[in-house]
Amino acid sequence: MISKQFTITAPEGLHARPAAELVKAASKFQADTTLVFDGKNVNLKSILGVMSLGVPTGSEISINVDGSDEELALQKLEETFTTSGLGVAK
Repeated sequence: MISKQFTITAPEGLHARPAAELVKAASKFQADTTLVFDGKNVNLKSILGVMSLGVPTGSEISINVDGSDEELALQKLEETFTTSGLGVAK
């Protein structure tokens, strides 16, 4: 399992459009992907799970990836995260 931390910098927080982009990117891989915020873990392949967290601007989140294609999956998720203007990797 590998993990990466991110800071949400988008003024709207983790809102619907970038959340949908992250879910779409995660769904392309076999690896299990989990978004962690405020002690809660949700499946990053579930838009309802991601949106249920209500992640505001300035928040720290972690993305955990576990599986045969974990490195490629995390690389793509980080790319999606930054190109969508959602935030920055730590």
